[in-house]
Amino acid sequence: MSMKFFSRLSQNYIEILEDDNYYDITIEVGKDPNVKIFCAHMIILCYRSPFLRRTLNSNKKDNDNILTHIKLPNILPENFQIILKLFMVVLFH
Repeated sequence: MSMKFFSRLSQNYIEILEDDNYYDITIEVGKDPNVKIFCAHMIILCYRSPFLRRTLNSNKKDNDNILTHIKLPNILPENFQIILKLFMVVLFH
């Protein structure tokens, strides 16, 4: 039963990653002409990655409801997409 639960929970997190609603951060990854902007959820990134936690803590958003936006030019968009999925899938395994 617990394996089924965790499998479903992991699937829910993948769906959250792919959902364009309710995100609170955008991450611009790559360099021209290979740039991609990802929408994500800050709370998940902070708890899954010490690097992103430090980066986000140094770029805190103001209380004016503007989304946080960070740039990671030294990462290829294709690699970052894999990293985001790993954050979600490995969450419960």
